Amino acid sequence: MKDEVKRMKDNLQRKSDQKEKDNQKARDEIQSLRTRIQQLESSDLTRQQDTIKQNKKNEKHEENMKHLIHKTDNLENLSRRDNLRIIGLPEDHDKRKSLDIILEEIIQENCPEILEQEGKVEIERIYRSPPVFNPQLTTPRNVIAKFKNNQMKEKILQAAKKKPFRYHGNTVRLTQDLAASTLKDQKVWNTIFQKARELGLQPRIKYPSKLTIFLQGKVWSFNTTEEFQAFINKRPDLNRKFDVQPQNSRDSSKGHWLNQRCHMEPRTNKDEDLYLAQLSGSNHVFVLNLFSNCGSLPEQPG
Repeated sequence: MKDEVKRMKDNLQRKSDQKEKDNQKARDEIQSLRTRIQQLESSDLTRQQDTIKQNKKNEKHEENMKHLIHKTDNLENLSRRDNLRIIGLPEDHDKRKSLDIILEEIIQENCPEILEQEGKVEIERIYRSPPVFNPQLTTPRNVIAKFKNNQMKEKILQAAKKKPFRYHGNTVRLTQDLAASTLKDQKVWNTIFQKARELGLQPRIKYPSKLTIFLQGKVWSFNTTEEFQAFINKRPDLNRKFDVQPQNSRDSSKGHWLNQRCHMEPRTNKDEDLYLAQLSGSNHVFVLNLFSNCGSLPEQPG
């Protein structure tokens, strides 16, 4: 009987010891899991902090990139300050006579007083853009004229803003020649510009691509179409007359960093738009190469 009781006690003790070992093993595994979780949480926190730092670094690089692009565009525009762009001149005209003679005839026909004041038109060079004729194009290529006398070019531009220019019965438009990327940014305003002009709001495109309108005795300016949309949303009478769709622009969220001014009428030349897009693309390749080759980038001015 005593032996039986002893065996029972021993069995219970063994089971109790085994249970304790199992419990200890479970506690050890739980502790190990907790340690692992803490390590993972710590590692995840480190990754999050690294991600935040990297995002800030990327944002800084993006800002510097945009700054370089705008500096490049501004330098290109400055290099074109003596240029005049002639839009809508039929291709067949320059088959009969040279472009410099045609330009002088356009000035003689539309603003002869400038020739009387300034004398002969002095051109450094004049050419079609793009230089190679594409028979598939439905509109004539633009003509770019680089003046030796900037004062004469400015007088011609001012005259062209006051009245439409004509040449042998064709309407031609004279504007300041600008970088392809700047023209593309200005083109974003086309639909709004045309509607604002129909409504008598006296729209203007200021350099590089800011829209201004005259409303209720005050001049209002907008850097992006989003700003304009927010403006008319507060004015139901205007909102009903405009149908503004979001349009892509390099500066749609940033505004513009330059403050010089130049009037630019809305553009409708679809064939040239393709050419401008190609030029703009090559411009950005240059900036990307410039960006990749410099160790530190300049701070963007405030």
